[in-house]
Amino acid sequence: MSQMLSPPAQMMQPTKGRSPRPVAAFTLIELLVVIAIIGVLVGLLLPAVQQVREAARRLACGNNLKQMVLATHNYASANGHFPPSMQHTPGTAFAANNGSWGVHGRILPYIEQGVVADQIDLEQPWDQGSNGSVVAATRIDTFTCPSEVNLFFRTKNGADYVFPTTYGFNFGTWFIYDPATGAGGDGAFHPNSAYRSKVFTDGLSKTLMASEVRAFTAYVRNTADPGGSFPASAPPSAPTQIAALANGGQLKLGTDTNSNTGHTEWPDGRVHHTGFTTTFPPNAVVPYSSGGTDYTIDYNSQQEGKSSTQKTYAAITARSYHGDLVNAAMIDGSVRRITETIQLKIWRGLGTRRGGEVANPP
Repeated sequence: MSQMLSPPAQMMQPTKGRSPRPVAAFTLIELLVVIAIIGVLVGLLLPAVQQVREAARRLACGNNLKQMVLATHNYASANGHFPPSMQHTPGTAFAANNGSWGVHGRILPYIEQGVVADQIDLEQPWDQGSNGSVVAATRIDTFTCPSEVNLFFRTKNGADYVFPTTYGFNFGTWFIYDPATGAGGDGAFHPNSAYRSKVFTDGLSKTLMASEVRAFTAYVRNTADPGGSFPASAPPSAPTQIAALANGGQLKLGTDTNSNTGHTEWPDGRVHHTGFTTTFPPNAVVPYSSGGTDYTIDYNSQQEGKSSTQKTYAAITARSYHGDLVNAAMIDGSVRRITETIQLKIWRGLGTRRGGEVANPP
């Protein structure tokens, strides 16, 4: 029989004078250094991620504007003219406050919102009866920029009332509407307007159709008539002039967001909700102080349709959360990024439909 071989004796005996090799590990200092390096890398990465996300939101915002412009053109194809900012019978005042729907409500069928359009009656005030119920339950993403920080329903008496919008249509430079005569301002939209493309003699690519605005904007309305100080041909030259005009008006502002109600009613046809003017350049600070709090405001001298005689002038500023620019759409359907450093003369020129300007925006 074969015998099993035993291992050499030296392999069976432990090595004298030598301990087992220690397992490699990080020291506390090394661990802290690694954590610090990871923290620095994360700190460097986060701004890049945020920039990518903002670029995507800005692109989505521009796409929303594009859809709204195309919808407005489709409305014009179906009706023979662009929609009015609202409907109003000259020489009268609305019996109900929210007496007429704006452009947003009129283009619903052309932005794949036919279900909502079928549930509302454009001939009735938007906040009454079944109209009010539909509006209180409706959020239309096309009407809001994803970068807006206040994307939530405005409430009334503790219940959802209406969702805001962050896109306004171009009402011109300063003068908006004369309810006594029916005369409108120099923009692309005003009460009872029914313009066709041929009216925009400045050129479709040189006339604004819509721009970004901020939701829940503080504003002042229904003041004394400022026409004597700032006629339609000469709007205020500095934002600081608005404070004096606003004194004595109805304040729509407060320390809680819900009190700042400008651009919170997407169905409403008035300029402070679904419009903007080129009185001041994009993102301009229009200072106003009330109750010890400083605000940046919009201004509407008289709600369109509230009076049968008093004219409406407005400084409703285009604003965004995209840094130093706003997305804006031209009548021809192009979407541009307009910086807040644009010359005021050029910005106001872009707001007129036939001002004779030939300058291109930067």
